[in-house]
Amino acid sequence: MARIIKGRENRLIEFRRMEMMGIINVTPDSFFADSRAAGAEEALAKAERQIAEGARLIDIGGESTRPGSKPVDAEEEIRRICPVIRKLREKHPEIMISADTYRAETAFAAIESGADMINDISGLTFEPEIADVIAKAGAAAVIMHTGGRPENMQDRPEYSDVVEDVFAFLKKQTAFAEQRGIGPDQIMIDVGIGFGKTAAHNLTLLQNIDRFQTLGFPQLLAVSRKSFIGALLGREQASERLAGTLAVTAFAAEHGVAAARVHDVKENLDAARMAEALSGKGLQEGPGEGGQL
Repeated sequence: MARIIKGRENRLIEFRRMEMMGIINVTPDSFFADSRAAGAEEALAKAERQIAEGARLIDIGGESTRPGSKPVDAEEEIRRICPVIRKLREKHPEIMISADTYRAETAFAAIESGADMINDISGLTFEPEIADVIAKAGAAAVIMHTGGRPENMQDRPEYSDVVEDVFAFLKKQTAFAEQRGIGPDQIMIDVGIGFGKTAAHNLTLLQNIDRFQTLGFPQLLAVSRKSFIGALLGREQASERLAGTLAVTAFAAEHGVAAARVHDVKENLDAARMAEALSGKGLQEGPGEGGQL
C-alpha cells in the first residue's frame, strides 16, 4: 500500500503514523466559525498555530462547501486563497500546502502561488481539466467522493450500496487521474463524509473504512465537527462536536488512515497517538520525533 504522498518540488510526507491536515477557511460562511479567517494575515496566524501544534499539511479554502452553500467565482476564490498560500510558502517551505478547490483556474493560480496539492471535493469531475493542471505542475491530488454539488447534495441522497458505490467512484477517478499523468504516489483518496450522504451513510462508510485501503492510496479523512456527529450525539452546534470528532480520529488512526483534516490539530493529534499506542503502533515513539513511552 502506498504510504507516501509527493507534492511539488519533491516535498514528501511518509505516513508512518496518522498525520494532521489543518483547515484554514478564508471565507465568511464556513460552517465552523473558529475556522474562518477574514484575510491573509489572520489566516497565516491560524496556520502557524496549527503547524506549531503538529500539522504536517495545511488545507486552504476560499469557498464554503457546506451543505446548501452558494458558490463563489474563480476570481474571488483566487483573491482569497493565493495571498495566504504565498505567505505560508515563504515562511514555511517545509509544510505541504493544499488548496481546497474544484476549479482548474483556481488550481493553476494556487500552484503558481506555492501549493503542493489540490484537494478536489468533486474527485476531478466538476472540471475534469483540473487533472491536467495538476499533472503538468507535478502536484498532488486529493480525490474525494461527493454525492452532488454543495447547494443540492443533501437533497435525499440515495445509494444502492454506499460502500461499493463510493469505492467504485474512487477506483474510477484514481484511474482517470493516472491516465492524465498524475503519479500514483501523488494521489490521496477521501470517502467524502458529509458530502451527499446521510448520517447512516457516513457511519456505514466509517465502519467499512478498511475496504478503501485496498485501493492502494493513502486515505484522508475529513470528519471534523461535521453534522453527522451532531446527529448521532445530539450536539446541534459545531462547537459541541470536538469529543465526537476525537473518537472518529482515534478509530481512523487505529485503522491505518493516513491523515485527518481537522480544525483542532493538537487535540486530534493526541487522540491519534494514543489510539496508535494502545493498538501497538508507534510504541517506541513518544511526543514529537522520538523517545520511549
